Amino acid sequence: MSLGRFGGVYAALHAGHTVGDYWVQTARCAHVKGMPGPAGNRACAIHVATLTATQVAFLALASTSSGERLSARRAAAGLAVNAISHYVMDRRDHGVLPILCRALRRIGKDEYAELGKPGLASGAAYLDQAWHIGWCAISAAIISGKD
Repeated sequence: MSLGRFGGVYAALHAGHTVGDYWVQTARCAHVKGMPGPAGNRACAIHVATLTATQVAFLALASTSSGERLSARRAAAGLAVNAISHYVMDRRDHGVLPILCRALRRIGKDEYAELGKPGLASGAAYLDQAWHIGWCAISAAIISGKD
């Protein structure tokens, strides 16, 4: 893998993530995806499916426009890792964020997550986005590697 290939894949995943998380996601999914039970699970799964489809489109655009051939197997694996990581975070109180914040209580992440609640510009929202962007990088490394 070259740093340029990794960077291009990461840029496509990050752009796809941002568009998918904010423009493609429906208001209903945004409101319901963190709720308990089947309705929350379903809304979160729909959101992750549309987000992943958006990332696929951005990845295809980047690959086609650059002439860079990507392995379908690696792309599927990287996108699956990204989708799973996105789902487990977006379940909110029913996902990994509260678990991680409790585990990192010694460095104040539980308090940080509560800053600005309720609201879109809360500590929890920033931790959520940092998680997603970090996993975009991990997924880019999977996708851009050599077979």
